[in-house]
Amino acid sequence: MALIKMMMPTMGESIFECTVLSWLINEGDTVQVDDMILEVATDKIDTEVAATIGGVVKEFLVKIGDIAKIGEPICIIETDEAAIEPDLSFITSQLNFAENLLVKSSEVVDKQANINLEETRFYSPLVLSIAKEENISKSDLEKIIGTGLEGRVTKYDLFDFIKNKKVKVEISKPIVKISTQDEIIPMDRMRKMIAERMVESVRIAPHVTSFVETDMTNIVLWREKNKENFKQKHKENITFTPILIQAVAKAIEAFPMMNIQVQGDNIIKKAAINIGMAVALPNGNLIVPVVKNANLLSLIELSKKVNDLTNRARENKLKPDDLTEGTFTISNIGTFGNITGTPIINQPQVGIVAFGAIQKKPAVLETPTGDVIAIRHKMLISHSYDHRVVDGFLGGSFL
Repeated sequence: MALIKMMMPTMGESIFECTVLSWLINEGDTVQVDDMILEVATDKIDTEVAATIGGVVKEFLVKIGDIAKIGEPICIIETDEAAIEPDLSFITSQLNFAENLLVKSSEVVDKQANINLEETRFYSPLVLSIAKEENISKSDLEKIIGTGLEGRVTKYDLFDFIKNKKVKVEISKPIVKISTQDEIIPMDRMRKMIAERMVESVRIAPHVTSFVETDMTNIVLWREKNKENFKQKHKENITFTPILIQAVAKAIEAFPMMNIQVQGDNIIKKAAINIGMAVALPNGNLIVPVVKNANLLSLIELSKKVNDLTNRARENKLKPDDLTEGTFTISNIGTFGNITGTPIINQPQVGIVAFGAIQKKPAVLETPTGDVIAIRHKMLISHSYDHRVVDGFLGGSFL
């Protein structure tokens, strides 16, 4: 028999560590490869980790509440030495991860920076010096969304944080009178995360919202005519969401400067068109899985992808990789009966579209014999965009 240390597997691009929420097994239990043994929380999602080695779990190396870093040991498993075969794909992935991390670090950090390889986020000596002078704690630094290369915190990000710190404290801790009949509901981890990101997005990006009303009649009639046949032929429901995603992807192809991100004084034009779609969860929280390369998918492929991501989101079965690399976001608020809204941008993206409810309305139509009033299916669409880099002409034309 041999004692093998199981390493924390990669969780997706840009995820370097996670917080241990619970062990799903006990020390002494026997596990098979791919058995779920650990529940963790990343900055994107709560998820489960599968065993990469089969055998008896002898010892946990991380405890509930600990930070588990990618590529470091999390438990010791006793296994049959004869049954051990090197998992070359896993080893390769860890080596690639370490290599990429070092390459990214060298690009992000100034040559004179004191690089601490034990840290998962890098700060320049200047930022650390300013933070020390202003009594900014490490935990506060980690909350700052960086606008520098690879999300690095710049001195300007830190100055903004210092400038707004007192105002934030006053706003976030208002005096609230509580009566004996009031119920106090602590925010869960996801709600805290959503709150922080919404506040940061509004702080970072000056939001402008444009609106248009569009005639959805032809789409409504087409879907009504084809939805049963579509379901029988492809074993999938055809909703409006994949149709809307396809429309957004085509619009981005026509206006590629909506598919950008800001890093310091640079604008990064993204090559891939990856559309995030906001999904409301049963507990009231919100999550945004990503349809990657949406412009390259057919309507059938989009329908399958949308249905799969939506179902897994509501069953808490999304993987961290399902939430990464988004370049633009949509929110179908019409499913709640809302006719329009002013959505908040999902950083570091620069735009988000909200689709309202489709309603029957009287409309003036031009015909060869004159104008007539007809009943049409109408929908309001709103587009919030980052006015630092997207002006009204581009934001409005795209919409």
